[in-house]
Amino acid sequence: MHSNQEVAVESSTDSMPDQFRNVDRFDVTGKTLLIPDMSPAGSRLLAASFRAFGVRAEVMETYTGLNLGMEHTSGKECFPCQVTLGDILYHLKKEQQRRGDEFEASDYVYFMPEADGPCRFGMYNKMHRMVLDRYPEFREVPILYVSTGDGYSSRGILPPKLAKPFRKMAYAAAITGDLLDRICWRTRPYEQEAGQADALIDDALQRICQELEAMGPRLDHGRLGDLLAGTAQQAAQIIDPECPRRPRVGIVGEIYIRSHPTSNQEVIRQLEQGGAEVVNASIGEWIQFVTYERIQTMKKEMKDSCRRLMPGRALKSGQSCLGSVVELRYMEAQQDRLYQRVLNHLDIQSDHRIAHVHQIIEQQELFDFAIGTEAPLSIGGALEYVDAGFNGVVNLYPFTCMPSTIASSILKPRFYDMHVPYLDISCDDSASPSRQLAIQTFLYQVQQHAQSCTAADQG
Repeated sequence: MHSNQEVAVESSTDSMPDQFRNVDRFDVTGKTLLIPDMSPAGSRLLAASFRAFGVRAEVMETYTGLNLGMEHTSGKECFPCQVTLGDILYHLKKEQQRRGDEFEASDYVYFMPEADGPCRFGMYNKMHRMVLDRYPEFREVPILYVSTGDGYSSRGILPPKLAKPFRKMAYAAAITGDLLDRICWRTRPYEQEAGQADALIDDALQRICQELEAMGPRLDHGRLGDLLAGTAQQAAQIIDPECPRRPRVGIVGEIYIRSHPTSNQEVIRQLEQGGAEVVNASIGEWIQFVTYERIQTMKKEMKDSCRRLMPGRALKSGQSCLGSVVELRYMEAQQDRLYQRVLNHLDIQSDHRIAHVHQIIEQQELFDFAIGTEAPLSIGGALEYVDAGFNGVVNLYPFTCMPSTIASSILKPRFYDMHVPYLDISCDDSASPSRQLAIQTFLYQVQQHAQSCTAADQG
């Protein structure tokens, strides 16, 4: 997106070992783009956004091929790495069986983003490349990535004149997915008949995907807002007015695990069945965080350049910083616009500003925001739930996840001191009886906390 960052991305690709040269950015026009299923709504809306720009994009079946993913991993990898590896192998094998002699690996492109920093996610696509290369028939399947290094720029993925409009539509799709989720979570615990909320959201998701695809490169924000407002109106009619408001539980943690219902063993439904209303951290939060983090980096570079009397470098950093500030303001404005269309009809939980999360962490001296990863989002987001009156927080993450373990080490004693229920749930492929017991105990504490808050308000 910005020249100095693009040069860094290109140079890193040029120096990549030969076995990783098929992990790159390239025009996907004319190919079938295979997207991992991370978030049921968000992934399908992203695929619809690609189709709006003429790309054959589909969301792969998920978790069915987990055993394939585990065959090629040692168990030391992050659990989402195993799940997504299994998804792509299972899908390609199915396509090979379906098409027979007509199967051409080069017809497909596997979409696997990456991130900078210490998180293992940054190496998924490299490892997946190595595994695909073990199958002669899959060696020609290229892996397309976008990176946090330049704020998930769509440069090179589509023709230049379409890259910017696509990025705007993809962001709107992510916010729309967040809103469909929040409508569901606000409605499902109070539905008059079981299954109404899920059916409503499934229908809305299908209609919005069709509308996005039909829009083509010109995103119609008004129409998108109308569809969300209509869904919120219908959701409000589903809620049983006789049902009292439940205690609220907020979820933070690693983005894939907390967004992927099968990998987290449907923890949101488990919490709802135990008597809670649940809100999960959003996908939009992470996208905005990536841009916010770039702003902080550019500010630091600009100050450093001024101190070293390097005006040219300082000017470049300042221009990049200004561009990122404008981008973040655009993101926040679009998010506010779509959220308000829903809030006019249904009192869902609003999303927070990354700057406010940063402020909370800085004021309480809990963590250095500059370290990055998802740790500051989990720490600040958990404390924001408490400020919003939530009765408990769950930190949901893959087994051995470093950023979430750091967040846990800070949050657990903090919540103990605040007398607010807190639960860590680490996820892998196993089903543990102790997990269910821990959830039940946590929910009992949540109920007790809600009762004590009610008593305090009445007293």
